[in-house]
Amino acid sequence: MNIQVSLDKLFSLHNFGIKLGLENIKKFLNFLGNPQSKIKTIHIAGSNGKGSTASFISSILQEHKYKIGLFSSPHFVKFNERIRINNEEIEDSYICQFITDYYDYILKNKITFFEVSTAMAFCYFYKNNVDYAVIETGLGGRLDATNVLQPLCEVITSISLEHTKILGNTLTKIAEEKAGIIKTDSKVVVGQLPQEAMNIIRTKCKSLNTALYEIENFIKKENNEIVVSYNEKKVMINTLPLNGDYQKINAAISVLSVMQIQNNFNNYTFSLGLENVIKNTSLTCRYEFYNKKPDVIFDSAHNPDGVRKFLSEFRKHSSNYKNKFLLFSALKDKAYKIMLKELRNEFRNIYLTSIQNKRAESIEDLTKTCNNLGFNVKIINHPKELMNVIKNVEENDCLVVLGSMYLLGKVKTELLRI
Repeated sequence: MNIQVSLDKLFSLHNFGIKLGLENIKKFLNFLGNPQSKIKTIHIAGSNGKGSTASFISSILQEHKYKIGLFSSPHFVKFNERIRINNEEIEDSYICQFITDYYDYILKNKITFFEVSTAMAFCYFYKNNVDYAVIETGLGGRLDATNVLQPLCEVITSISLEHTKILGNTLTKIAEEKAGIIKTDSKVVVGQLPQEAMNIIRTKCKSLNTALYEIENFIKKENNEIVVSYNEKKVMINTLPLNGDYQKINAAISVLSVMQIQNNFNNYTFSLGLENVIKNTSLTCRYEFYNKKPDVIFDSAHNPDGVRKFLSEFRKHSSNYKNKFLLFSALKDKAYKIMLKELRNEFRNIYLTSIQNKRAESIEDLTKTCNNLGFNVKIINHPKELMNVIKNVEENDCLVVLGSMYLLGKVKTELLRI
């Protein structure tokens, strides 16, 4: 079986939809020999920042000379991006063999795309004897397919309103779902959370006798730096390869998390891990300048909190642009109306395009929302038009691409074809 046939079979599993619950994945992993119980893991959930935080943790541990597995989602261009060891993507041959060996079982038991991807990652990391595996949740936490682990450390980066039809329509309910990854007698590192969400986390940790490390208690802000202090160990975070002050908080969460799982402390190695995060993990689309003069910015903001963080950085230099253009698309289960309302304060001109996903919002509904908000709307129907938009940005103008990680994947895929 070649890689394209294998991937076609894998992606066809989207037809089984999204199934929140652990029965299927536990049964499948038991069939596979429970590889997840044979590796050391760090488990990460969060509304925003979990991808950056997972990458920072992976990079820091790599600089400590450990062999690190990283499981993330979604991918931008190719499936292999989701499963990496020290930034080397999973081999096509492994994907082909996994699908060949287990496809009959997968179909018979209706194992979903994400469940298969998760199980494949665990098997791959175990087979390759990783020292640690950094695992991102896919959706929520409590019922997410990744929540079969007994991690060394759980990390919750942020909590905001997202996937409200699935996770609940209040911060308290969403916090309860994210807190579902917390295990007994473990260690939990949390970012800057709203008070009602933090109360849920504190209560859960107390009930499970789990040590809680709130990032606010371990950082000090000094001018443009953040200093992370723990047990007389200190790491200074200043300039990062990722733009945005919020990335310094993600970096601080990562530093504190690594401090919980290993004692090999070297200030320089921590700093090197932060500095080399892109080289060590290929992290992209976090306020990423694809081009400068004219500026083309890719950002993975896909919910209101993410958009607000993007805008806090964008406003530092937005007055320098003559014209500002937005390329946007979104999924139905995202609060895109709130996102667009926030973005309308900075952008008047918006390009709308479709994305290949069953959960994608229609162009018609996006257009209606944008017209009501007073955007100047243009529709992009063909990939060639998409590339023309990027090529035709003038030197003093700016184009921002955000709204969905699937949109960023579409754009990056088309760019590779040029």
